[in-house]
Amino acid sequence: MRHGQSISNVKEICDCWPEKIYSPLTKIGRTAVKESAEKLKEKDIDMIFASPLLRTKQTSEIVGRALKVKPKFTLELKEVDCGIYNGQPFEKLQEFLGEKGLRRFKLLPKNGETYIEIKKRMVDFLKKVDSKYKGKNILFVSHELPLLLLDCAVKKIPNKDFFLKREKISTAELRKLN
Repeated sequence: MRHGQSISNVKEICDCWPEKIYSPLTKIGRTAVKESAEKLKEKDIDMIFASPLLRTKQTSEIVGRALKVKPKFTLELKEVDCGIYNGQPFEKLQEFLGEKGLRRFKLLPKNGETYIEIKKRMVDFLKKVDSKYKGKNILFVSHELPLLLLDCAVKKIPNKDFFLKREKISTAELRKLN
């Protein structure tokens, strides 16, 4: 699940770890998360793992209350580390990254991480959780790009096709990994 809409989404500001701006869920975001939580009630969720950023904490806590499951927070599900662009307008990071393409998988913002590093972090966490909690129905609450990279890894979509075959994930959207 992607977190609900937050202030940084509305203002189009890069907001990664460590958080430099206060970016709680918006009213729209809280409402959408509550709607998603209702859909999750029929899924028998055993555990919730979430990024520790405010917007994902709030999302997972809303869902956790609805499902009566206490979320566990882990940096492995954190947002992309935007490095020097953390707290800056999203367009500045976009200018640095340039056109969508393979170079984004290796391009490193100063003090940040590459798409390859994010993908590895997410896949490693999935493997760790999968081996430790076999047979459990687990919800991850994270951020758009890390979730997209994980989704593509699970679907075995090669990096070269990421920008062609990925399916955008909206705020508060649920997506099953197969």
